[in-house]
This record gives sequence, C-alpha cells and structure tokens, in this order.
Amino acid sequence: MTARRTTSPRHEVPSGDGLPPTAWAVLGLLSFPGERTGYELKKWADASLRFFYWSPAISQIYAELRRLEALGYASSRRSGPEEPRAKRSYAITDEGRTALAAWAGGAADAGPPVLKHPLLLRVWLGHLADPGQLRALVGEHIARTRGDLKEARDALARAEGTEEWSHPHIALRWSVRRLESEVELAEAMLTDLDAAGPPPGTDPSAAGQPVGDSPTPG
Repeated sequence: MTARRTTSPRHEVPSGDGLPPTAWAVLGLLSFPGERTGYELKKWADASLRFFYWSPAISQIYAELRRLEALGYASSRRSGPEEPRAKRSYAITDEGRTALAAWAGGAADAGPPVLKHPLLLRVWLGHLADPGQLRALVGEHIARTRGDLKEARDALARAEGTEEWSHPHIALRWSVRRLESEVELAEAMLTDLDAAGPPPGTDPSAAGQPVGDSPTPG
C-alpha cells in the first residue's frame, strides 16, 4: 500500500509573512530535489547551513516542519509497511516554493549579520583571567576552526559540478574564506596577547578602575 502524503486543510492555514528565518532555512532545505526526513534535513544543515547561518537542533527542525506543513508549504508522507522502521518524509509544495521564492527574492533588507563570539568575550575580560589559560582557549579555538574549515572544504567539493547546488556552492565558498580568515584572526590574537603581557597586579578585583578608563565615551 502506498503511503499517503498529508497536508493541512487550506482554510486552516495562517499567513506565513511572520515566519522566522529558521523556518525559511528549513523550507529552503526542502527546495532541492527529492524528499527528506527530519534527520536527513539535520544532516544537510550540519553540512551546509552551519557554516554561514547555524544548524537548528533536530527538535527545532521538526517544530518548523510542523509549522510549514500547517501553512501548506510542506507535505509529509509516512513510509509503508515494507520499511523496517516507519519514518516520515517531507517535501516542499508548490505553494511553499512560491512563498520561499518571494521571501528569498524580496526587496526587504536582510539585516546585518549577528556576531556572538564567546572567545572574544573571554579575551575582553582577560584582565581577570590567567594568561596561560587564555592562550590555551585561543589555541583550542584555532584547532576547532581548522576542523570546521576542513569540513567546509569537503562540503564545497561535494557541491562542485552539481547544477542544482550552484548557489549553495557560492555560500560554501564564502564560508571557506570566512573560516580561513577566522584562523588568521585568532593567530593574530595570540600575538596581541603576547604583546599585552600579564594583567596588572595579582588581585584584579582590588585594583579598581580609574575614572575615565572606559574605552567608549559616556
């Protein structure tokens, strides 16, 4: 018996104008040929989205899939009895592709990139940290980034020559350049830490902060 594909009744579908970017990202993963399970979408996100946006948790992917299906932007199909384990596969609908194309090609400003760099927050507070430990954290960051760089290069190689992936290829190429720059910046930061020397005093909490010491006005 063929598994039946399901979609929500159209009269129950709310507007998708207020969808968060992550929902569009999940729908974007479905816009490439074929249908995929939530687990497969997670693997795709880990091999592409995480290098330039982020990779949602598997629970968030399923939450977005339910939302997209309620909107009529995605449909799902449960595997038949011939499968050893039942699984649900998702595909984009014509309505979903139209909405995604309108969002992707819209004239609205995409907004500025958001940078949250936990290591830099530690360096910013370096006057309270052990210099050796701070250098070790930067070294670990460099090693981890080099690992990400290898994975991004591997993903770029897999996308090479696939016509449907020409634009993901551009995004991955940018990601490789960004990771290369991140390694260079982190290595330069090690040099800066050496030049800064140890924090003044042995008890930073007792040193106080001189008046007017803030690096910003006000």
